[in-house]
Amino acid sequence: MEPKYRKFYVDFWRIKKSTIYGALALVFLTATIGGGGYWLWKNNWVIQPPTSEDAPANSARITSFQGDVRIVRVKTRKTERVIKETWVQAGDTIQTQTDGRAQVRMIDGSTLSIRPNSTVVIRDSKSLLGGTTVRVKLDDGQIRVKTEDQPETANNVVEVKESENRIYGQTDASFNLDKKTDRGEIRISRGLVKSSVDGVSTTIKENEYAQIKNGRVSGKEELLPPPILKAPAPSKQVISEGSSQSVGFTWERPPKGGDFKYHLQVSRSPFFVEDKIAINENLIGSGSFTAEGLRPGTYFWRVSATSGSGQTTEWSEPSRFTLIKSKRSTRIEAAEWSIEHLGGKLYRVSGSTNPGATVKIANRETFARSDGSFLLQISSSSKFVGVDIYDDEGNRGRYNLSLITGKATR
Repeated sequence: MEPKYRKFYVDFWRIKKSTIYGALALVFLTATIGGGGYWLWKNNWVIQPPTSEDAPANSARITSFQGDVRIVRVKTRKTERVIKETWVQAGDTIQTQTDGRAQVRMIDGSTLSIRPNSTVVIRDSKSLLGGTTVRVKLDDGQIRVKTEDQPETANNVVEVKESENRIYGQTDASFNLDKKTDRGEIRISRGLVKSSVDGVSTTIKENEYAQIKNGRVSGKEELLPPPILKAPAPSKQVISEGSSQSVGFTWERPPKGGDFKYHLQVSRSPFFVEDKIAINENLIGSGSFTAEGLRPGTYFWRVSATSGSGQTTEWSEPSRFTLIKSKRSTRIEAAEWSIEHLGGKLYRVSGSTNPGATVKIANRETFARSDGSFLLQISSSSKFVGVDIYDDEGNRGRYNLSLITGKATR
C-alpha cells in the first residue's frame, strides 16, 4: 500500500504544478492586457465617452478654453472654474475673465467662441421632432458664432440688448455689447443674420456691419477689416543702447472708410490686462506712432480703427516684439518640471526658471513668478513639445519636453 500511496502523491503534485504554471501565465497575460490598456488610455489612444451623468441630454460642451473661465450653474447657483472639457446646459452662465477664452460646441453643430471679459447665458438648448433650438444671450463682451454644420431644421438665435438675431447656416458672425456705452454691434463676415427688434426685422448680409442702439438696429454699412500691422515685425528683437528706448509703430489703414482715427495698445501681457498696458494711445490720426521710454522686455501690440461713420473695427491680431539690451546673452536654465494631464489634448505644465522670464510652450506664453515658478495650460496632440524661455536681457533657453515622462532635454 505504501508504494501506491507515494505514486498517487507524485501524480497529484504534478497536476498542481501544471495548474500553478497555467495560473501564473493567466495572471501575466491579464496584467499585460490591463497595463497596455491603461497606457493607451493615459496617452489618449482610447477616448472614454461621457456618461449621462457627466453630460445631460441636450447639453452643449466647452471643447477648449484658455485662462480663467467660469460657469455659474443654474440649478445650484454655484460658480465652477473650468479646468477641463465640460458641459453646459440651458440656464447656465459662462464668464470669461481678462485672460479667459472659451469655445463651445452647441447641439446644432454650431461653434460659439467667447472672448475675454464676456458674459454669456445659455438660454435654450433642445432637440424636438428632428429639429434643434439654440438660444444664447450676450450680457457683456464679445462672441463669435459659426454655423458650418448647422442643419436646415436648426433655429439658432443670439440675443443682444433688445434684439433677437437669427443666424442662418454657413454663417460667421460676431456680436459685441459694451455696457459702458450701452451699444451693441453685429459683424457678418460670411452668411446671413436676420435681426428683429419690436417686430421690425433687418437683414444683415455678408461683409456688413450694424449697430444696436436706442432700441433699434441702425448704421448698417460695409464691414471694415482691422488694420494690418507692419512694424515692429512679429518676434522682432529691438536692440536698446540704454535703460529705455523709443520704438516706432506702423500699420496699414483699412482699404475703405474715409478718414480714420486709430487706437494703439502696447502691453506686457498677450491678454492686454489693464495693469500690464504700457502704451494706450487713442485718436491717432495717421498710420504710425512713436512710443518713448520703453524699457527692455517683451511687448505685445495691437491697433483698431474707427471710421468717420462711427464703425470701430475689431482689434488686429496682436504682434510681439522684444526690446533687449546690447550685451552678450547667456543660457537660461529651467528645472522642477511637472506635467498634469487634464484629459484629451489638454496638459498643465509647471516648472521653475529665472524670475520674470517669459516661458513659451505650444504657442502659449506666461511669465515666471517672483520665485521663478511658472504654470501654463497647453493643448497638444504630440508627446513632445518645444519650450522657449527668454528674458528682457536677450538671454534664452530651449528645451524639448516630454508630456509623458515630464523630462526635458536641451
